[in-house]
Amino acid sequence: MNFTHFINSLWAIICEMSPYILLGFIIAGALHVFVARRTMSRHLSGKGIRPVIKAALFGIPLPLCSCGVLPTAISLRRQGASKGAATSFLIATPQTGVDSIAATWSLLGLPFAIIRPIAALVGAIAGGAAVSKWGGENTEDILNCNINTEAEEKKSFGRRILDALRYGLIDMVASVGPWLVTGLLIAALITVFVPDTLFTGLSQYPLLAMLAVVAVAVPMYVCATGSIPIALSLMMKGLSPGIAFVLLMAGPAANFASLMILGRTQGWRATAIYVVSVVVTAILFGLMIDNFMPSSWFIPNSTAVVSDACHATIGWFPTLCSILLACLLLYTFITGKKHHNHIHSTEMTREYKIKGMACAHCKANVEKSLSHVEGVEEVTVDLAKGTATVSGNASDSSIIDAIKVAGYEYVP
Repeated sequence: MNFTHFINSLWAIICEMSPYILLGFIIAGALHVFVARRTMSRHLSGKGIRPVIKAALFGIPLPLCSCGVLPTAISLRRQGASKGAATSFLIATPQTGVDSIAATWSLLGLPFAIIRPIAALVGAIAGGAAVSKWGGENTEDILNCNINTEAEEKKSFGRRILDALRYGLIDMVASVGPWLVTGLLIAALITVFVPDTLFTGLSQYPLLAMLAVVAVAVPMYVCATGSIPIALSLMMKGLSPGIAFVLLMAGPAANFASLMILGRTQGWRATAIYVVSVVVTAILFGLMIDNFMPSSWFIPNSTAVVSDACHATIGWFPTLCSILLACLLLYTFITGKKHHNHIHSTEMTREYKIKGMACAHCKANVEKSLSHVEGVEEVTVDLAKGTATVSGNASDSSIIDAIKVAGYEYVP
C-alpha cells in the first residue's frame, strides 16, 4: 500500500511540475544563446552599487546551479566584473532561474514564486555591497588573464533556435536532472513515510527550525528546482511556509564544494560574507512570511493532488509533458554515461585534464570556449573523466588559455 501511495504521489508531483519546468528549460536555452556573455561583462565592471544591482538582475533569471555558476562568475571577473558584482551574481543565480520560478508557481503558488526572486535580489545586493566594502583582496589573482572573450559565431536565426532548444532540453536537463530527480524522490518519500506528528513540535520554534533546515540543506545540496518538491512535502507534514522558504533559498546557494572554490577565488572574508548574506536573507524572509503575511497566500497549488494522489485526475497535457520530461531525463542519463573512448591520441589529437567541471553546464562551457580557439577542429569533453580531447593544430598554450578563460583549471 505504501509503495503504491509512493508511486502515485511521485507521479502527481511530476505532473504538476513538468509543463512549467519544460517551459523554463526552453526560456533558459533562449537566454543562453541570445544573451552574449560579453554584454553581461560590460555592465558589471566598475565600483559602486550599480554593477552589484545589475549582476543580481542578470543572475536571477539564469538557470545555473551553484557548481555551474562558479566558473561563469570567475570568467566574468576575468572580463572585468567587480568583486562585489561577482558575489552578487553568485548569490542571486543559483537561488532562482526561470525554470525554478515557473516550477515554484506550479507547486507552491504565485506568492512563493514572486517572493523567491525578490529575496534573491535583496540578498545578492546586500552581499555584493558588503563584499565591495569589506571583502578584502583576492587570495589568488584571477584577473591576470588578458585574453579576449570568445568570438561570437555567426549563425542563422533558425540555427540559434535549434541551439537554444538543445541547450535547454538537453544540456539543462542533464545539469538539473539529477538534482530534480533527487528532490522528487525525497518529496515522495517524505509524503508517504514521514508521520505528520514529527514536525509538530519543531514548528513551535520557527527560528530553531530554520537553523536546522540550513544545517541540513547545505550538505544535502539540491538545485533551485529540486528543492521545490521537498519544500512542498515538508509543508504538508506541518512545517510553516517560512521554514520551507529557508530550504528553497539556502540549499541551492551554498554547498561545501562551492564554498571551497569560492574561498580560493574570492577570498575567505568574501566567502564568509556570502554565506551570511544567503542565510540571513533566507531566515529574515522566512520569518516575514510566517509572521506578517496572510497564511492563505501560501497554500500550495498541489496540496490536494499530492495528499490524495490515489484519486487524482491528471489531464492529458500534464501527462504528455511528464512523459516528455521523463524521456529527456532518460536520454541525458544514457548519453552522459557514454565515454568517447574511440578517440585516440595522435599528433593532431591531444587530451587535456581539467579541474573544476561538475555538471553538464560546465561541459558545455568548456566545449564552447575551446571550439572558438583558432585551429581547433573538434572538441570532446568527458565530464566523468574530467578531460577534453581536442583535434586540430591549435597550440597547447591557446588551448590552456581557453580553459582558463572558461573559468576552469588546467592540470598538467
